[in-house]
Amino acid sequence: MKLTCIIIDDEPIARKGLKEYIGDVEFLHLAGEFDNPLRATDALMNGKIDLIFLDIQMPKITGLEFLKTLANPPMVIFTTAYPQYAVDGFELNAADYLLKPFSFERFWKAVMKARTLFESGKVSSLQPLIVEAEHFFIKTDNKLVKINYSDILYVEALQNYIAVHTINKKYITYLTFKAVEESLPPQIFLKVHKSYLVALSKIESIEGNEIIIGLHHIPISRNMKEEVMERILKGKYLRR
Repeated sequence: MKLTCIIIDDEPIARKGLKEYIGDVEFLHLAGEFDNPLRATDALMNGKIDLIFLDIQMPKITGLEFLKTLANPPMVIFTTAYPQYAVDGFELNAADYLLKPFSFERFWKAVMKARTLFESGKVSSLQPLIVEAEHFFIKTDNKLVKINYSDILYVEALQNYIAVHTINKKYITYLTFKAVEESLPPQIFLKVHKSYLVALSKIESIEGNEIIIGLHHIPISRNMKEEVMERILKGKYLRR
């Protein structure tokens, strides 16, 4: 089984890199590349396209705006150079998004996820995180709730759910921890354990293998502690 895909990206270097990656994956077939979303319309209408590698920020029309014009869009892997940029609509069938520049390993994870979703027939049921600059939306209690980055204390994995602990409330939503990790800006949030992401600005103290944020004690993974401590303390640890 092959997934027929196209590339829509206005950057020649980005298209070239994607073509090389796609060429190394046996189950992907590249049907075309386009530097403008509008030029891809015929390919999408006349051919069976299973997957689009879609840039977000492009002249004239963004990838998001273009996707919303498609009545039955295929599966999409967004590509973007902006970690804070919107994946603007949980109705969009986004399998994943890749932050430029991305490695082949990260590309491989994305296309394997797309392949699994395609084979399982669950493509249309995806509800990705809606991320925008300084905030995102999650679906909880049958409504979309806006959460500001500045209000988040930490994020906790709960099997098939995640809990977003904010200054005022805890929100639980059906979402993978990995989706949140890859969506939140790394300059603001830090993974300290396989099940925890913390807001760097909210850290009050570090006691042994725990980060203290208010009344919350968040564990630091032993095999991540050196990296975590370096990230938190680098350039900010005053000592004699």
